[in-house]
Amino acid sequence: MSKAKELREMSDEQLASELTQTQQELFRLRIQASTEKLDAPSNLRKLRRNIARMKTVLHQRTPAVEK
Repeated sequence: MSKAKELREMSDEQLASELTQTQQELFRLRIQASTEKLDAPSNLRKLRRNIARMKTVLHQRTPAVEK
C-alpha cells in the first residue's frame, strides 16, 4: 500500500489502523536492525515513507482551523 491514491480511497478508520500496523512493523524492523538480523535494510526507508504518506492523507482530511 504505497500509492497515495489508494490511501485516499480508504476510510479514516481503515487508514488509522493501517498506520498503527505499519508503525508497529517499523518498530520490529528497527529492533532487528539493532541486533543485526535485518535482511533488507531498504524496508526501513519504505515503511517510513508509507507512514509519512498516511499521515499526510490524514492531515489533509482534517478541516483547517480558520483564524
